[in-house]
Formats: sequence, C-alpha cells, structure tokens
Amino acid sequence: MRTPNVGCRTFLKLLETHTPAQVFSESTAALTALGLKPTSIQAIKNPDWAAVDYDLEWLSHPNNQVIHLLDPLYPELLKEISDPPPLLFIRGHAELLSLPQLAMVGSRNPSSLGKETAFSFAQTLSHCGFVITSGLALGIDAASHKGALHAQGYTIAVAGTGLDRVYPANHKELALEIVATGAMISEFPPGTTAKANHFPRRNRIISGLSQGLLVVEAAKQSGSLITARMALEQNREVFAIPGSIHNPLARGCNALIREGAKLVETTEDILEELHQYIQQDTKNVLTVTQSMLDLEQQTLLNLVMFSPTSVDNLVENTGLSVEAISSTLLILELQGYLEATAGGCYTRIK
Repeated sequence: MRTPNVGCRTFLKLLETHTPAQVFSESTAALTALGLKPTSIQAIKNPDWAAVDYDLEWLSHPNNQVIHLLDPLYPELLKEISDPPPLLFIRGHAELLSLPQLAMVGSRNPSSLGKETAFSFAQTLSHCGFVITSGLALGIDAASHKGALHAQGYTIAVAGTGLDRVYPANHKELALEIVATGAMISEFPPGTTAKANHFPRRNRIISGLSQGLLVVEAAKQSGSLITARMALEQNREVFAIPGSIHNPLARGCNALIREGAKLVETTEDILEELHQYIQQDTKNVLTVTQSMLDLEQQTLLNLVMFSPTSVDNLVENTGLSVEAISSTLLILELQGYLEATAGGCYTRIK
C-alpha cells in the first residue's frame, strides 16, 4: 500500500501470483519481470518504515482496523467491482459492511427541499433495514447520514482521505456520531490528505458497497452522475428523484431518468426494486403521518405546492381570511411540512 506506483490493479495482479511476503523476498530482476517500475522496486527493497510505523500506531487505537481482500469481513459486493481496494481502513463497526446498503449522493450545495428529501428518505430507508452509505461531503451526503442517525439506524461514510483526518473539517462532529454506531472507511492509509483525484476513486466504493444508488439532487455536470454511471457499470440499481425543468439542480437527475434510472417519488419506489433486502415489516414506517393534522390544516396543506405558493392564492382558493391562513401556515411550518420562501410565499417540503 505504501509503495509508489502500486495502485489497486497492480496490487491485485501481484496477489494473483504472490503473497505480500513473497513480493518482498523477490530479487530486483524478478520484480522487474513482474512489470514493477524502478521507483516501486526501490521502495520494496528499502521500505518507508516511518510511514508503516504511522499506520501501526493508528491501528493500535480502539475501533481502528484494516481488512484485506481475503478477510471474512471484506464485503462480497465490493469484491465484484473491476478494481476492489486490496485494503480497507475502518473506524467503527466493520461488520456493517456486509449488511444491505443503499447509497445516497447528490449536490454539495442543495436546495433546502433537497436536504429535507435526503434526510427523510434516509430516515425511512434506515427503518426498513438498509445501511445508508455516502461520502461525508457537504449537502446531500451529510443530510443522508443525519437522516439515518436520526432514525437510530446505521450509516457508513466512505472517505477520500486517510481516517486520521476528516474532510470537510467542519464534519468532525458528524464523523464521531457515525463512528459511534456505524463506520467510516477508506482505501487510503492514515496521513493521506484530500486530493481531487481521490474522490472519484472513493465514489466507486460508495456504489460498489451498495445494492442500489439514489441520486437526490445533482446538476448536469456533477460528481454524483459519475457515481451513478459507476453504479450502472457495477450492475447496481440506480434511482433518481426528478425535479422541475427550471431547477438547475434537477437537471442531472432528470438526465439519469432519461438514460434509464428509475424515477423515484417515494421510498416505496425503491423498495419495489430492493424488497428482498428489507429486514422488517415496513408498513407502519411507510404510512404517511399527515393523519395527525386536523381537517383545516390538511386542506390547506394540500393547496400548498412543492413550488412557491402565495398567501393570496390560498385566500382565493379557500375563502379564509389572511389571518386564519397565516396562523395555520405557521403551525404547518413549525411541524416541518412547509417552509417560507422569498416574496411572502410558502413551499411544501413533505
């Protein structure tokens, strides 16, 4: 892992004919014959023991471990991809890696409705027995992890850095919450900093671990679309939540649907495809809780669109006074059914 110019494919190719111990005992000529570059051979003959000691020191801490491709804890689904990571560094509960997982990805700068949708879907799918897997990024990733945690379910964060650091840094508290009941994993050894090319590599693990991938909000040029295409190449189910043709954050999802991703409006659309992985009766979980509203509140809520709706429009459709409508709107906002938007309008969010 610490040898320069030895990536996943070279590592896996070497493992076809050698144990790691045999690689280190080979002659320079034999290593050259295996196709290794001079810099790699030099590193094998003179290992960077300081880096290895750093790894061992990290592994000495509770909750930290590393598993290899032949370890019983290594997830079978991940072995199926074309370039599975030979080693996985783990903080937290490694046994979760083999449970049914639903990956959730999307924009780092989502709308408030997008964050609410991700949180809500993750919460319900957690109740249904899925581990929610994402990348700890800002926006949809974070909302997905938080939804699973709120449901007291399990969530896995796949990092693009070594696990001795958290990226982005303001997610340190979220990372601690995830590790307490779930897991953080990385193919990168401790000390590895964030680099742009690490995140596409991370994304293939997110999709590779999961039975399906849900894209919540994504612009047309988005890393989430790269993850979705990786998922398709890995023969995973791909789901996308559609959006308005006027919303740039919906264009990526709409494009995926045109290309064959399953259009998702409710969690039931996902469960139809992945029902064999459901671990408990979800009937009560999937029941809409709007029955808790009284008739007047329910009637008004049904008139608020998932796009900005003005109070004047509601007055016209109900015949109620502005005061009565404003009072009910405030109650619905406090209960999380809608939110106030610019221009004195309201948008329904669930």
